[in-house]
Formats: sequence, C-alpha cells, structure tokens
Amino acid sequence: QVQLVESGGGPVQAGGSLRLSCAASGFTSNRNCMGWFRQAPGKEREGVAAISTRTGTPYYHDSVQGRFTISQDRLKDTVYLQMNSLQPEDTALYYCAARTGDRCLEGPFEKAKYNYWGQGTQVTVSS
Repeated sequence: QVQLVESGGGPVQAGGSLRLSCAASGFTSNRNCMGWFRQAPGKEREGVAAISTRTGTPYYHDSVQGRFTISQDRLKDTVYLQMNSLQPEDTALYYCAARTGDRCLEGPFEKAKYNYWGQGTQVTVSS
C-alpha cells in the first residue's frame, strides 16, 4: 500500500525556519516527480516546490523562491522541504504528493497530475 507520511510541521515565529519531511513507501512503479503543496483556509491548494526524482531538478513557485529548498534522500526514500524566512502568509496545511506519470518538467504544480497524496502537516507562522 502506497503511503506518503509528512512530518515536521508546527508553530513558528515569523522569520523562523522549519524542515518538512515526506517519507514514501509501498510504491511499485517509479515516481517521476515529488511535490509539496499547501492549502490555507478558504484558499485553493497550491504547489510550492517539486523535484524530479530522477534528475534532482527542483522547481519553485515564485512566492517561495529563495526561501524554500526541496531535496531528496533516495536511500531513505524521503523528500524534504527546508523553509526559511517564514512569514504569516506561509501558514497552511502542507501536503506531500507523488506522481508516476508525467515528468516534473511537464507542469510541476498541476495538482491533477499527482496520483498520490499524504495527509498533510500543519505549519503556523505567527507575526
């Protein structure tokens, strides 16, 4: 059974940092792309970062470019999201997602292209 388990969320003050982890298990087919999405109350779920599992190429939404870093540890089958200089507008439920179809290059933040999702981890940034 495929599982994506996020961890590392929590409360943090503005300007602080958090590192989210996403542990993957149970995949029987290759994952081409792993992504981090977030959803704030009353807003659409949006992609913030993605990484090609094959090449390690990262992709970032403009709103987090220069502040967030996505990385992967293939041996641990884990993807990370290092978040620095956090702001109150970064407050959201953060989801890890995986897709076995299209490569990351082909729309890294298109939600419909991801076929596996985690349960999410809450990040709350206070001012």
